[in-house]
Amino acid sequence: MAAAKKRTISGIEDVRDRKAKVIKDSGEKRHIAALILARGGSKGIPLKNIKVLAGVPLIGWVLRAAVDSKQFDSVWVSTDHDDIEKVAKAWGAQVHRRSPEVSKDSSSSLDTIQEFVRLNPEVDVICHIQATSPCLHPFHLKEALEMITKQGFTSVFSVVREHHFRWQEVKKGGSVATQPLNLDPSNRPRRQDWDGELCENGSFYIYTRAMIERGLQGGKWAYYEMLPEYSVDIDVDIDWPVAEQRVLRFGYFGLDKPEVVRLLLCKVSGCLTDGRVLISVSGEEMVSVNTRDTMGIRMLQREGVEVILISSSEDPVTKALADKLSQRTGCEVRQLGKDIQGEVKAMMDDKDLDWKEVAYMGNDAPDVDCLNLAGLSAVPRDAPVVAINAAKYSCHSAAGLGAVREFSEHILLLKKKAKSQMEQDRIHRNTF
Repeated sequence: MAAAKKRTISGIEDVRDRKAKVIKDSGEKRHIAALILARGGSKGIPLKNIKVLAGVPLIGWVLRAAVDSKQFDSVWVSTDHDDIEKVAKAWGAQVHRRSPEVSKDSSSSLDTIQEFVRLNPEVDVICHIQATSPCLHPFHLKEALEMITKQGFTSVFSVVREHHFRWQEVKKGGSVATQPLNLDPSNRPRRQDWDGELCENGSFYIYTRAMIERGLQGGKWAYYEMLPEYSVDIDVDIDWPVAEQRVLRFGYFGLDKPEVVRLLLCKVSGCLTDGRVLISVSGEEMVSVNTRDTMGIRMLQREGVEVILISSSEDPVTKALADKLSQRTGCEVRQLGKDIQGEVKAMMDDKDLDWKEVAYMGNDAPDVDCLNLAGLSAVPRDAPVVAINAAKYSCHSAAGLGAVREFSEHILLLKKKAKSQMEQDRIHRNTF
């Protein structure tokens, strides 16, 4: 595959490596686990691992890729923090609650991985995935794991090819001249004439149990090369906006293709509006609707996406208000009862739609089932945690202040990305 290259960089095997190979050749299936380390005490960005990046908690990007790869017998997050544990479980992971001994600032990844292995003796191979690599895709993990399971390597790690000329560091104030480390200044190569250098990009490291007991990398090891567009690492706040744009272009958004979305169901109270109802002296009810949100709805309608505004029995909209909203937005407004999921399913059946063809925007506990089932789902920034954990996208904007517009743009961006990929696939099929 053009997206990656694989190379061996050592052919050294010891007795334990050969033993592992014998187990594999005997036909006994090895337990392969994905492990993401996510300590709560990040120094660069507080709780960085669950900070929202492009609508998804940072750790959610790699958990989605790991789960959808279907390569792992178990997927784990190792953490010492309650909030990270909640997010990890919401994204399909089991949780290893690490001990205080391996939760210190001075604790190494090796300390935590070795503790995990001791507590989970059934695990034979560990794929240590970095939470800060949000452009990881399932195919990266599948191809790299095959180097362990099919080619007999005992340690595989991801790299990226870089073209940087390096120079020896000189202490400030010193009179010693610096020296080139990887080039001849009198004969500087053009970029296209230089293969560059392979550098670890930190996306993932895969080890057999024997390698972990010895100190991770070693034995018969190899690297797995990823293209630069997939190599994103986030350490400080300044990386965040750059990473967000990269993820929107090159991130993995799940198994379902977003271009099939044909219907958006959007709650009125708490999504389109800020949830407040103003009541006049005469008893007339009024709500505030942001023009950015109504424009977002029209953008979807122009692209052939039907938008229906919904309200539940717990936050009903009067007929007069529903008529005004329908006139303002060009949408049908429907009143649902307590069984929101059942009524939404009946609506989908009437329109001959599947869940993957539906986008849902909700804001609270009654919406959780629909948020989980819909192909795309979102909540405003100020939604409660129970709704945020169920949604596939968390808006930067609050309810009534542009959240609907933001989700509309997200839907259209994914549709555009999917159409572009379909066009590329068509070109490749016709060319080759």
